[in-house]
Amino acid sequence: MNATTVTVHAIVSGRVQGVWYRAWTQKTAQGLGLSGWVRNCSDGTVEALFSGPGDRVGEMLRLCRKGPMLARVDDVRQTPAEAPEATGFLVLENR
Repeated sequence: MNATTVTVHAIVSGRVQGVWYRAWTQKTAQGLGLSGWVRNCSDGTVEALFSGPGDRVGEMLRLCRKGPMLARVDDVRQTPAEAPEATGFLVLENR
């Protein structure tokens, strides 16, 4: 990936499971041309990795703070991360 690529690991908390958050995240990230993944965690959060142009990753994080219609997002914590080896955006098995 080139120098303008940004990769962020995000943990989304609130009412984010059982409200189509993962499917919404995958569709939204694909629409922005991002690579990465999303999955539910056993503590009720949703974990995701977003990688791509910095402005698009920033837009994805902004959108994650709202989420799909039925979600209630309380917080989105983010940390820098390593870019994924594969391209595309996946929904992973729960953790």
